Amino acid sequence: MPTAPHVALFATCITDTMKPSIPIATVQLLERLGCKVSYPASQTCCGQIMTNTGYFKEALPTVRNYVKSFGEYDYIVAPSGSCVGSVREQHAMLAEKSGDKALQADATAVAGRTYELTEFLVDVLGVTDVGAYFPHRVTYHPTCHSMRITKVGDRPLQLLRAVRGIDLVELPMAEQCCGFGGTFSMKNPDVSIAMASDKARHVRSTDAEYLVAGDHACLMNIGGVLHRQRSGIRTIHIAEILASTEKEVAVA
Repeated sequence: MPTAPHVALFATCITDTMKPSIPIATVQLLERLGCKVSYPASQTCCGQIMTNTGYFKEALPTVRNYVKSFGEYDYIVAPSGSCVGSVREQHAMLAEKSGDKALQADATAVAGRTYELTEFLVDVLGVTDVGAYFPHRVTYHPTCHSMRITKVGDRPLQLLRAVRGIDLVELPMAEQCCGFGGTFSMKNPDVSIAMASDKARHVRSTDAEYLVAGDHACLMNIGGVLHRQRSGIRTIHIAEILASTEKEVAVA
């Protein structure tokens, strides 16, 4: 690209709170690829949990804040297919239901400039080989929202296949839900636990060292089961793999 794209990082609540190494890796990767990255400090939750539970009025302030925080940027990138899906599919709907036509137009415009990380790398930057190095046996879980709502397709796999040193093995029943589903896991814990146990069983069958995904919530859910089973399989976000280089691995 002729000039370095200016990207705003949408860190998302769960990575900012539970695993900040993911947004840090996202910034490192984007900067390595020539992007200028900014972090709007006013950003908050995307409002997905409230919206999914039916609290539309309570979720509306998150839409206003998202538009205000990210409206000036040409690109907004998040390491989460779930949160990007919420911005794209729910923000304009919430604004429409509120009757605020101006907010609806703004939310639609900003959502159109919001990308999940692997989408941005492949579709905007036009790269699949990001210079990553990760010499481990890995299996990939395509999270529900990233596949069914954000529709990232095979972009994560394109990027993973280009990582030097990686041994990428197919996950049986890969598109089966892990059972997290935000409030679903709280309202239906027994079903959720059974689904997560099924997913963990499939992960263990691959003999992978790492389970990788593009949404940390799903990784926490599956990872919790794997940890309790003492499987030895670790979870890792795709941003962390793509940010890894041979030099960094050697230092570690």
